[in-house]
Amino acid sequence: MNTEAFYPFVLQCNKVSIDSRAVEKNDIFFAFSSERFNAAATAQEAVENGALAVIVEQKEYENIANNIFYVPSTLLFLQEIAKYHRNRLQIPVIALTGSNGKTTTKELIHAVLSQKFNTQYTFGNLNNHIGVPLTLLSIKPEHEMAVIEMGANHQKEIELLCEIAQPDIGYITNFGKAHLEGFGGFSGVIKGKSELYDFLKADNKTILVNENDPIQVEKTEGYHNKITFGSPESDYYFEHFSQEHSVGIEYKGEKILSNLTGNYNFSNLCAAASLGLYFGVSVSRIKNAVEQYMPTNMRSQIVEKNDQLLVLDTYNANPSSMAEALKNFQSFEGSKTIIIGDMLELGEESLHEHTAILEMAQDLGFDEIITVGKHFSETGISEKSYENTESLISAVKNQPILSKNILLKASRGIALERILEYI
Repeated sequence: MNTEAFYPFVLQCNKVSIDSRAVEKNDIFFAFSSERFNAAATAQEAVENGALAVIVEQKEYENIANNIFYVPSTLLFLQEIAKYHRNRLQIPVIALTGSNGKTTTKELIHAVLSQKFNTQYTFGNLNNHIGVPLTLLSIKPEHEMAVIEMGANHQKEIELLCEIAQPDIGYITNFGKAHLEGFGGFSGVIKGKSELYDFLKADNKTILVNENDPIQVEKTEGYHNKITFGSPESDYYFEHFSQEHSVGIEYKGEKILSNLTGNYNFSNLCAAASLGLYFGVSVSRIKNAVEQYMPTNMRSQIVEKNDQLLVLDTYNANPSSMAEALKNFQSFEGSKTIIIGDMLELGEESLHEHTAILEMAQDLGFDEIITVGKHFSETGISEKSYENTESLISAVKNQPILSKNILLKASRGIALERILEYI
């Protein structure tokens, strides 16, 4: 089976799935097998459940009469058919990556652009070599724009995703200390994320630049196809303001207050508003989009419970985002407890970075510092340390946290949000 012959199925299908349990009538199923599960064995069942076509990488399961087709690699074929589809789309594709704030920024951009356009976007965190093709294949004729989030933890990954998605506009939220192990240090992070710039420059595509970020300015210096924000001389300039725990932007006298906490979200709001203005979305509609957007994905999420205020930021963590979260939380009024979990994928820098975060937390003067995970424990300076979230839950059941404000921040693998129901 080749992409050209298979493409009519893509045009006819409702959606493309890699989960046999989620296959419905008129879907395409890509059977991704692993050492523990042979997805190809479910191909016939998928057809019986109404699948329009199935792709398998085991020849013995091919059944052309039932639209079960063999390819040498389901992954490569998924990527090839997604790129084939992308090259036939006549709509702007916006790509964004970065160390922190990708998903929040993506959702804000989608909210703003959807005020004027039928906009498709990356659902959840499907931002890798499988998720990006799936997002592209979800773009239908009625869509007028697409916003694609790109994640990476090593060199050349963004380059691959750009080759598949072929973005027209690109934005890097920031360059932080994330996935240091895979990228080979902070310089590797800059190089890896900048692969988006390399692609856009090679095709003379448009780059969105935050001119308050010296790395973004340096990496795009001399390039003329840019949309800029951040300084009074930029294409778009926004003033910062805040109200209680929420951050907002002001544009030409119009104040737009978000439901996000943390000054680090200011640039995310600016990026979304800049793209909205660039594509002709009115300020009133941008205001409507931002003020209606409610974070519900464990990112900068405020939760009020039992007269306590919790900041739930447990989807991901790295030294850069952790430091910003601590500084933001320090400004809250009243007693403050931080519960911080290990930051993963830091490699040889792990001990140094965990020590630095704990020292910062101590300097900021929080009423109570609780850590979860072996990396914080290994620093030897953790005041109250737990091996995992389960042991923390046991402790909290016996000794509740009494602070008025509580911050929860950790990498996804710690699953720190599970403590929420016991506070």
